[in-house]
Amino acid sequence: MSENKDQKFVYDFTEGNRDLKDLLGGKGANLAEMTNLGLPVPPGFTITTEACKVYLGSGEEPAALRDEVSAHLDALEQRMGKKLGQADNPLLVSVRSGAKFSMPGMMDTVLNIGLSDASVEGLAKQAGDERFAWDSYRRLIQMFGKTVLGVDGELFEDALEAAKHAKKVTVDTDLDAADLKKLVKAFKKTVKTETGRDFPQEPREQMDLAVRAVFDSWNGDRAKLYRRQERIPGDLGTAVNICSMVFGNLGPDSGTGVAFTRDPASGHQGVYGDYLQNAQGEDVVAGIRNTVALAELERIDKKSYDQLMQIMETLETHYKDLCDIEFTIERGQLWMLQTRVGKRTAGAAFRIATQLVDQGLIDEAEALQRVTGAQLAQLMFPRFDENAKVEKIGRGIAASPGAAVGKAVFDSYTAVKWSRSGEKVILIRRETNPDDLDGMIAAEGILTSRGGKTSHAAVVARGMGKTCVCGAEELEVDTKRRRMTVNGTVVEEGDVVSIDGSTGKVYLGEVPVVPSPVVEYFEGRMHAGADDADELVAAVHRIMAYADRVRRLRVRANADNAEDALRARRFGAQGIGLCRTEHMFLGERREMVEKLILADTDEEREEALKALLPLQKKDFVELFEAMDGLPVTVRLLDPPLHEFLPDITELSVRVALAEARKDHNENDLRLLQAVHRLHEQNPMLGLRGVRLGLVIPGLFTMQVRAIAEAAAERKNAKGDPRAEIMIPLVGTVQELEIVREEAEEVIAEVEARTGVELKLALGTMIELPRAALTAGQIAEAAEFFSFGTNDLTQTVWGFSRDDVEASFFTAYLEKGIFGVSPFETIDKDGVGSLVRNAVEAGRATRPDLKLGVCGEHGGDPESVHFFHEVGLDYVSCSPFRIPVARLEAGRAAAQPSGSDSR
Repeated sequence: MSENKDQKFVYDFTEGNRDLKDLLGGKGANLAEMTNLGLPVPPGFTITTEACKVYLGSGEEPAALRDEVSAHLDALEQRMGKKLGQADNPLLVSVRSGAKFSMPGMMDTVLNIGLSDASVEGLAKQAGDERFAWDSYRRLIQMFGKTVLGVDGELFEDALEAAKHAKKVTVDTDLDAADLKKLVKAFKKTVKTETGRDFPQEPREQMDLAVRAVFDSWNGDRAKLYRRQERIPGDLGTAVNICSMVFGNLGPDSGTGVAFTRDPASGHQGVYGDYLQNAQGEDVVAGIRNTVALAELERIDKKSYDQLMQIMETLETHYKDLCDIEFTIERGQLWMLQTRVGKRTAGAAFRIATQLVDQGLIDEAEALQRVTGAQLAQLMFPRFDENAKVEKIGRGIAASPGAAVGKAVFDSYTAVKWSRSGEKVILIRRETNPDDLDGMIAAEGILTSRGGKTSHAAVVARGMGKTCVCGAEELEVDTKRRRMTVNGTVVEEGDVVSIDGSTGKVYLGEVPVVPSPVVEYFEGRMHAGADDADELVAAVHRIMAYADRVRRLRVRANADNAEDALRARRFGAQGIGLCRTEHMFLGERREMVEKLILADTDEEREEALKALLPLQKKDFVELFEAMDGLPVTVRLLDPPLHEFLPDITELSVRVALAEARKDHNENDLRLLQAVHRLHEQNPMLGLRGVRLGLVIPGLFTMQVRAIAEAAAERKNAKGDPRAEIMIPLVGTVQELEIVREEAEEVIAEVEARTGVELKLALGTMIELPRAALTAGQIAEAAEFFSFGTNDLTQTVWGFSRDDVEASFFTAYLEKGIFGVSPFETIDKDGVGSLVRNAVEAGRATRPDLKLGVCGEHGGDPESVHFFHEVGLDYVSCSPFRIPVARLEAGRAAAQPSGSDSR
């Protein structure tokens, strides 16, 4: 990004507001908003994301940045009455990253910048507390060394543990000033040894290096990994917040804490959070000492507690949402260090959305935007069976709900390695830190022996929808020996454990699971309006009912049999968008298809088709009955032909062995000849779909006859069948016209014979680029289009999905070529533009053309929004994803124009 000479790169906290997140990042925008509200925020300023973009593009900070920072620093010094790092009365600042979206993978905060050998004594005199000053200095060297200079954080941790061991104490607050002076000396020696340079003593150099480190962290491995996980764009950049220090480590009348205006795990109203006396900054979330519940603050410091409760109410009413707050108390003075709309579990999201409607803070349309299809999918995951025989070995804090089972692992590297080998793992740590991010992503769940609901593990797990149990103090985690001990039970790496993020319970072995109450509700086995209805189910019901009222897109199911169709209907399906008839030809029927393929004469072919016809008809009767009154789109046979033939190698060996035994099998010989004759190098682009129907006479007409006769039978039984016949893999209108003409003749013959009028729609599947590009012509012969986005993605990209996902997709994601796999979320620029073109051209030819999508993208939340935008009539997806598609279709319809749906 090029630099604009008139561009402003630094904003005082008094200059911004919460609407400037793109420019000031989330932290900076919210610090400005709290300042505007008159809340006690330490003075400071924010370096914008635009400055970061210039740095990332050129490798240098903007030319004007240094002077702007100097001007704002000078104003801050005048306001505070002291200069950065001055020897007798130092101004100290913190440097924190702050992107638009909260990103645990970004750089850790660096506190106490400005401290040096010269100013530490001045700080001691200023505070009247020598221990506090040296504790602040050792914290600076530790944070700066790890975060800015890249020193292994374990080296500092080991030195701190050694100091505690030498003093025979267990917590860092028991170290006195003399101990901390020695620790500072040890830390500085570590910096020199590891980096080849002394710890910087010039305060402005400290600040400038920290700012540059924040910019660099935007493209750090952890940040990129988190952005991929959360689908956050890579070009946003991060802001940097420079804030005057307030100190929570000045003794028992000081401390630091994190608070939530509601419980982020359940959504219930109340006093939630953690507090730690005589602590600073990251101590709470780092989990280095176990905290006390926020409610304890009322006993410790009632004045600050009452003020905090009032501020929390102000913020929640102002933001109209759950707020996550960081605060520090410095000798009885409360300071607000951060607020943001808090991350929450899926269950909390639905509960809070409906609570806020009831409180009159938001309307139903806004409540719908506060939840997502991904959260609803989490609520549909199974939970542990309460009646199962279990071996409970411990209990911690229920930090993020869910039922997670896996093999115990004790470091992130092993978690990733085992996960890639197909193992389910539970990551067990004393406490997690940002370096554990890749392991947390790979794991089924996270278990820690330290930390509370606001620890790093809890916050990140909730953000990712991962099961998490924190602060299980009875767990003795030994990462070096790769084991944990719980009340005498030893769990080695590789042993299976189960953790319940809803109760905090930890079990040895695998605990069986049962359906979630939300699935029971969708299945119709739990009534949302009952007196004893689960409150979560009631919240889901209210939001789903509103989504169904406002959505324009209808939601159908991909279902091939009556059982799946009935389940889909219970889940809210408004028809079947894809019945894959090739799934009806497996098992015992496969032999019949072999006979059809091997037929040498018309008579043999007719005999094979005659045998298949009643079976197909029965399939369709059951399907039409299950979906009575709703549309059922039946796709005519569309497998690569090799799927119905034996493996060529296996068959060749069988024939060769038979010949060696002189045990000739005429059928095997004919079959081998047919396999050789029909063998294809790339079956997915060969004889399949409409081509199969044109090459094998009678195949498609048999299927059309079965559909027509089944529809007639259901009508005679007073049913209401609404069949739609879909012709697959069409590339040119001529293919469609030939099959359509044959189909219409069969339908007319069935109508004449049964005396039943059949209104069977005939359409096609758009899954080839040529079909999308000639959609205007194809619409002349089609009453509907259904986009097969799986094959359309393969043919647009030239990817064989089964091959490329396993071979190079990981590398493509890591290099940023993909933000997400195009098979998960539709590629709007490529595949999406073809869909848009086909919609416009098809409707130009036939204004009443019905349009849908039946690829897996039909159940993907982001893709559903795209399909709403381009004007499709419906999406179709697997039965289990129907509620997600319904919700997202509602969100798409209710979303304000131009808003961010994240």
